[in-house]
Amino acid sequence: MDYQPVVVPKHPRPAQPKHSAESRYWRQFKHPVFVKEYAPVTSVHFAPSKPYRYAVTAATRVQIYAPRTQKVTKTISRFKDVARSGSIRADGKLLVAGDDSGLIQVFDVNSRAILRTLDAHKQPVHVTKFSPLDQTQVLSCSDDTTVRLWDIPSQSTLTTFTDHTDYVRSGQVSSSDPHLIITGSYDGTVRLFDSRTGQCEMVMRSGSGSSQHESSVTPVEQVAMFPSGTIALSTAGPILRVWDLVAGGRCLRAMSNHQKTVTSLAFNFSASRILTGGLDHMVKVYDVGNYNVVHTMRYPAPVLCLAVSPDETHIAVGMSDGTLSVRRRQPKPSEGSANDPLSTVSLRSGTYESFLSGSLPAIGQPRIRDKTKSKPLGDSNEFKVESKRRRRLKQYDKLLKAFKYTAALDSVLTKQVPPTTTFALIQELIHRDGLRSALAGRDDVLLEPVLRLLLKHVNDPRFGQLVCDVTGFVVDLYTPVLGQSPIVDSLFLQLRKKVDVELLLQRELIKAKGALDMIIASTALAAS
Repeated sequence: MDYQPVVVPKHPRPAQPKHSAESRYWRQFKHPVFVKEYAPVTSVHFAPSKPYRYAVTAATRVQIYAPRTQKVTKTISRFKDVARSGSIRADGKLLVAGDDSGLIQVFDVNSRAILRTLDAHKQPVHVTKFSPLDQTQVLSCSDDTTVRLWDIPSQSTLTTFTDHTDYVRSGQVSSSDPHLIITGSYDGTVRLFDSRTGQCEMVMRSGSGSSQHESSVTPVEQVAMFPSGTIALSTAGPILRVWDLVAGGRCLRAMSNHQKTVTSLAFNFSASRILTGGLDHMVKVYDVGNYNVVHTMRYPAPVLCLAVSPDETHIAVGMSDGTLSVRRRQPKPSEGSANDPLSTVSLRSGTYESFLSGSLPAIGQPRIRDKTKSKPLGDSNEFKVESKRRRRLKQYDKLLKAFKYTAALDSVLTKQVPPTTTFALIQELIHRDGLRSALAGRDDVLLEPVLRLLLKHVNDPRFGQLVCDVTGFVVDLYTPVLGQSPIVDSLFLQLRKKVDVELLLQRELIKAKGALDMIIASTALAAS
C-alpha cells in the first residue's frame, strides 16, 4: 500500500472587505515617490500636452519634472521673492509664474530665459495662468484685491477687475469661453467677470451670512469651472460648494467631507471626478453624478495643492512640510489612446489601413482577438502516451514514512512552516500513537520550540483542542525535571498565565451571553 501524505486542512478565512470598482481604480495609484523641497509646495501644474511634464513651485524656484523618471529637467530660480503658481502653457513651451513682490514673469521652458515681465501688481501674486483658448493671454490674481488679464506680446493689461475687497487667491479662465473669468477671494465671494465689458456679471457668497456681517464671511480658497462653463466649484473652509451659473449663481450643493480647510481642487481628464485636498491630510474623490465621496487618500502632512495628469497616470500632491508626493498608475493597453484622439486619427490616415488592410477599434475600446482559430492537431487515430509525474513528498512526509517521529516534528517547528501544517502533522502523530515518542527525550534546546508553539497558539480557536492535548503530554513528560532550565521554566509560567487570562475571558463571555439570552427572551415574551 502506498504512503498517503499528510493532509493539511484548510481553515475558513475571514471575508476580506470588498472594494467597489471606483475604489479599485484609485487604488491603482500607488508606489508614491516623495521629493523633499526646502519650503512648502504651493503649486503643482501638469502641462496639457505630451509628455505631460509638471511644474512644482516651492520657495524661490519653479522646478519642471519628467513624469516617467520623476527627475528634475529644468529649474527656474530667477525670482526676487517667494515664487507662486508656476503654470505651463498648452504647447509646453512657455511658463508663467508670479512672486510675493508682485512681479509676473514669462519664461521660455527650454532656455529658461525671461521673455516678458509684468509688474502692475503691488502685492503678492498667488495666481498666474494661461488662458486655455487664447495662448497669448495670462490671468493674474493678487493680494492687492485686483484681477488682471494680460496680453503677452504687448506686455500690457487688457482688463483690470477691482470688485473684490480682500486678497484674491484663486481664479480661472473658462475653457469654453475666453472672455469669462471666475475668481475667489478672502472677502467670501466668488465672482464671474466678463472681459468684454470689464464688469462683474455674477456674485456668489460662500459665507453663512450677508456682506453686512463680515464676521460670518469665510475666505474662498479655491475655485474651478467645469469645461462646459455652466457649473462652478468653490471651497471655503471645509465646505465644497457647487454653483449653477446658468441659474444666476444658485448653490446646488454644499458638502463638508473634510475636517479642516480645503486648499486645492482638481478634475480628472473627463471632468467626471473631482479631487479635493485639505489641511486634514486627506485627498477625497467625488463622483460628479451624485457628488458622493468614492475614495479617500491619506497623506503624511497638510495638503496645499494637487494635480492630476491629463492621461490620468499621475497624481501629484504638494504638502506644507515641503514634501511632494507623486502616485503613479500603470495604464492598461486598452487605455493607450483613450485620452489622445489625435493618435487614432493619425493612424486612420491611410498607412495603417492600406498596409494591414484593417481598421482600428473605437477610442477606448480594446481589440478583440479571434479565439476561434484552433491549434494544429495530429492524426485523430494516434495514441498519445502520457507519463504520470509522481508527486514529491515533503520532508516531514519522508520522515513519517521512515517512522522518524521526532525528526518529523522538529522539521515543522521552524518559522517557515505555517501553523496549519504543523498541527496537521501533530494530528497525524496522534493517529499513529507517536506523539509521546516524538516529544520524549528532549533537552531544553529541543523543548523550547515546542513550548513557544503552544504559547503562540493557545488562544487560536483553530488549534485550541490540539494545543491542550500536546500540553498534557508535555506536562506529563517534563514535570519531574522542572527547575533545571530557566528558559523552560519561564515558558511554562507564560503558558500558565496565558491560559488563566483565556479562562477569565471565557467566563466573562459566558456571563455576557447569559445576559443577552435573558434580554432576547424577555423581548420575545413582550412581543407575544
